[in-house]
Amino acid sequence: MSENTEGPADGTAEGVPSGAAKPAPAGGGPGDAAGPHAGPGTGAVAGSAAGAGPEAPSAAAAAGMTAGSVAGPVPGVPVPGEPVRVGAHGGPPPGWDPQAWQAYQVRQQRATSGAWSIAPLAWAEAARPAEAAPVPTAVLVSVLATGVAAALFLGDGLGLGLLFAVVPAVAAAYAAARTSRRTARPWTVAWAIGCVALLAVPALRDAGWPSTLALLAAVLLGALALHGSRTWPGVLLSPLGFIDAAVLGIRWAWTGLRSRSSGVDRDRWMPLVKAALVAVVLLVLFGALFASADAAFADLLGGLTPEVSVGDGPVRFLLFLLGTVLALAAARAAAAPSRWDRIRVAPGKPRSRAEWALPLIVLNLLFAGFNAVQLAVLFGGYDKVLESTGLSYAEYARQGFWQLLWATLLTLAVIALALRWAPRAGAGDRRFVRAVLGTLCALTLVVVASALRRMDLYVDAYGLTRLRVSVAAMELWLGLVIVLIMAAGVFGARWLPRAFAGSAAAAVLAFGLLSPDGLVAEKNVARFQQADKIDLAYFQSLSADAVPALDRLPEPQRSCALRAINNELSEDGRLPWYAMSLGEYRARQILRDRPVTASYEVCSRLGTFDSRVE
Repeated sequence: MSENTEGPADGTAEGVPSGAAKPAPAGGGPGDAAGPHAGPGTGAVAGSAAGAGPEAPSAAAAAGMTAGSVAGPVPGVPVPGEPVRVGAHGGPPPGWDPQAWQAYQVRQQRATSGAWSIAPLAWAEAARPAEAAPVPTAVLVSVLATGVAAALFLGDGLGLGLLFAVVPAVAAAYAAARTSRRTARPWTVAWAIGCVALLAVPALRDAGWPSTLALLAAVLLGALALHGSRTWPGVLLSPLGFIDAAVLGIRWAWTGLRSRSSGVDRDRWMPLVKAALVAVVLLVLFGALFASADAAFADLLGGLTPEVSVGDGPVRFLLFLLGTVLALAAARAAAAPSRWDRIRVAPGKPRSRAEWALPLIVLNLLFAGFNAVQLAVLFGGYDKVLESTGLSYAEYARQGFWQLLWATLLTLAVIALALRWAPRAGAGDRRFVRAVLGTLCALTLVVVASALRRMDLYVDAYGLTRLRVSVAAMELWLGLVIVLIMAAGVFGARWLPRAFAGSAAAAVLAFGLLSPDGLVAEKNVARFQQADKIDLAYFQSLSADAVPALDRLPEPQRSCALRAINNELSEDGRLPWYAMSLGEYRARQILRDRPVTASYEVCSRLGTFDSRVE
């Protein structure tokens, strides 16, 4: 996409679409709060109001309210308690910026309706997107293509069909960004590439849980690519922009369609519509003739084209609507994104060094004592510890892993709160904060290593499961986050929110590409070959991604391990190529070449159908 998704964090007008409101003349209204009539109360917001970007109305309106109460009346600025002369047709008064007038009305509505006002909150006003330029024809065509692709390719499942539906939506966002004169920057390109890569996970893996995580991470990266967020509020709230953009996108598209129905472009559109209809008729006619003439061509054509029946009509229609709305939301956000970075979170009241550091130093001492014990155990003290506690290796590992995982999460919360109330009077305070929190981060990394070591012991004793590989992956990512926090303390933290989001998306992508179900099967097969221990009942819950590894088991264990997967694939029947993942395709090939042969009685004796608790 070509879009400027990274406007300046201070809310200036870089990258503002051409449709954004222009500032009012100097002294003519709250759009120029720093004009010659501005009083002392306007200095705090003068720089923001002069930016003329979408943020200017809120800041300018605030400046106007301050000017009216401190420095006397200002031309074009409302004075509390006095009527405001409304312009023609109920519009803004002469000299007013239209967006400043709208912001003032919202503030007045909130003031009169009380605390439970339905008017937008201040943070919503700050992030409100600008007016978008008229919707381009390329956007409308791409949105329609997205809806058609979603209806045709997503009715039978995800797989490659998801990418086919996403590509036109990306094209719509690109066209909208180009029309609004937004240019791409490196972070924008990185987010867009990462989003598409995450959407490819369902095409590679049959398991639903890594695919679901990949879809959620793709939404986050797509929102960052469209809105260009770089602060913590922006990174965390950007996905919410799709909700607002969907509503605005429908209105945006409807306005564009109405403007085109006036007949101005009819001479240009009618030949294209006629040509498209003729092409469809020719394809259907000659395609049917060739299919009836040659069975091989008919089979190829049937495999390539989606199968649509009358009974699937409601589902296909809902998919069409969903694809269209999501594509419109992406295009509208690309044309005029919500500016979440303009939301400012006030820092907490700084504390004195003693008040701030005492709890953290005590916590550091506790961490140091715990880590000393862990290091002693790590370097050969297991036998002594287990002898004194009466626990086995597996029990010792299981007892502590979850507690250490929660300790890591709570440590991140402690660091966030400590930074909010940290002393910040000068360079000395900053060095002191870095030393205390840096020590805590370093000690926490030892806790992460201890938790992973305990999980390794537990897997050796009981094997690998989905839950165990998931929490181990989460612990690894938390360790990476702590390293990023330590780096931010040395090099500055402006990049930390985006690095946090990027690391989370990269971890989800790696998790999906690693194929957790395949990894679980691989580790358990290796454990069976080494220790002759296997849990066939657990394999019944795995997806088709596990088939290549389970295929290496000897009979009858192989057939019993693959029994549930084989039954599920048989019940699903033949799926179209665009709805089948690579993992499922490989599994079907293996099971077709080497079918399941063990009987129910044999598998029952091996414990295949025993109930299993995670």
